[in-house]
Amino acid sequence: MGLLPDRRDYRSLYDEFRWRIPDRYNIAVDACERWAAADEDRLALIFKHADGRVEQVTYGRLSENSNRLANALSAHGVGRGDRVAILLPQTVETVVTHLAVYKLAAIAVPLAALFGPDAISYRLATAGAKVLVTDIAGLGKLAAVSDDLPDLELVISIDGDAKPAKSFSALIEAGAPHFLPEQTSPDDPAMMIFTSGTTGNPKGALHGHRVLLGHMPGVQMFHEFTPQAGDRYWTPADWAWAGGLLNVLLPGLKLGVPVVGRRAERFDPEDAFRLMAELDVANAFVPPTALRMLRAVPSPKGRHRLRLRTLGSGGESLGAETLDWGRTALGLTINEFYGQTECNLVLSSCAAIGVSRPGAIGLPVPGHEVAVIRPDGTACDIGETGQIAVRRPDPVMFLEYWNRPDATAEKFIDNWMTTGDQGSRDEDGYVHFVGRDDDVITSSGYRIGPGEIEDCLLKHPAVALAAVVGKPDPLRTEIVKAFVVLKENAPASDHLAGDIQMFVKQRLSAHEYPREVAFIDEMPMTTTGKIIRRALRALG
Repeated sequence: MGLLPDRRDYRSLYDEFRWRIPDRYNIAVDACERWAAADEDRLALIFKHADGRVEQVTYGRLSENSNRLANALSAHGVGRGDRVAILLPQTVETVVTHLAVYKLAAIAVPLAALFGPDAISYRLATAGAKVLVTDIAGLGKLAAVSDDLPDLELVISIDGDAKPAKSFSALIEAGAPHFLPEQTSPDDPAMMIFTSGTTGNPKGALHGHRVLLGHMPGVQMFHEFTPQAGDRYWTPADWAWAGGLLNVLLPGLKLGVPVVGRRAERFDPEDAFRLMAELDVANAFVPPTALRMLRAVPSPKGRHRLRLRTLGSGGESLGAETLDWGRTALGLTINEFYGQTECNLVLSSCAAIGVSRPGAIGLPVPGHEVAVIRPDGTACDIGETGQIAVRRPDPVMFLEYWNRPDATAEKFIDNWMTTGDQGSRDEDGYVHFVGRDDDVITSSGYRIGPGEIEDCLLKHPAVALAAVVGKPDPLRTEIVKAFVVLKENAPASDHLAGDIQMFVKQRLSAHEYPREVAFIDEMPMTTTGKIIRRALRALG
């Protein structure tokens, strides 16, 4: 269903590809149940624990435990269309919960473990989440905002009973081991992934079960015709992000390729190489900032027994230096790809068939029609800058923004879904990323919108006005820089700047807080009250 044939010619792959989307499709059935039925002992996950223990998880175990959890959730009134939030890092329980939610025809709402209380509260409230599955760290964040969540009826902790949460393992033990998955269509909602809030507050991008099928040609392209013998996936990206969940975890399960997981607090490049060597990772997705950190490790192939076959990266342009490092230090070409939460993995490179060009983010993936368009929806000429857009219908494209019909409509020009990213197309069809037509900040592979950060800054008792912009940074591409107008009784100081940084870091997340804070006397604004961000960027 939507898999690439092993044909080593891009033009024939693209021209002859056809989607085969069935009338009935459920992610959990495709990614777990069919494998468990064929061979319950087939390896699905390889999990490295903090104490060094390596746990192997079979499809049979994932099937039974997700059945048990589905039964337990059903007994608590969870059913079709209910939203179940998953606030967890990479854990086995994360996978079990996703599968159980899909079997129930409920809607998974993945939330990044690094989110702070305000960010969590906003997303839970916006989604109207009925259930939250989390850990002891998540419970601590929830405690500060639980009174603002009237829809939240059930909280489950993977770290055991801790009021008000019920024990995940106790629910698994109590649930019956057999469950008949709900019949779902490809367009039935399966997951809601929040955008980065590039224009206003984050929006819940609702995806149907077909989103997994829509990802497969792109995954196979940047992993060079996976699955191949010995393939084994890993990413340091959180499984709550589209990149971790839909580029790695769920495609690996669908293809029968073992997925390596690890609960890590921070990215350590030396440790990443050790993990890849120890667990025989053959296929990695590593965001660009993490790749730049890996470059600091000397002679990785000489010091680690790496067996990498493919390495993909996306989220921002890699640049020629990183591509050269991949070839020299690792002996392979890093395959760049492109997409966004609403419509992921639509452009890609694939060095195995000669699809790779420094400075470009790839060619259209088979099955996706991608163009660079003008504001009236017409195609740009070769070399002309316009907006990168994807034509609908497309199985990887979102269904809608949750409860935001106006925003959904605004996302389209006729049948083109606009990305908000500026680009150009060369004579060979490669798309080159130029910049953004909104104020999104790209930092360490994350796309960060200013609205949520500015809202948080304004909650600080010393802040009268605030705006954030991206400041160029050699490691992170950009860092978040805040410009703040203080209240009259608040004198500027380094101590106050640090306090403001910590205020945002604790309430939103570690990747969103401003790494620089500048105090200004007056905020540059238009006559209609909009912040002139270009004037702030000019301040440095």
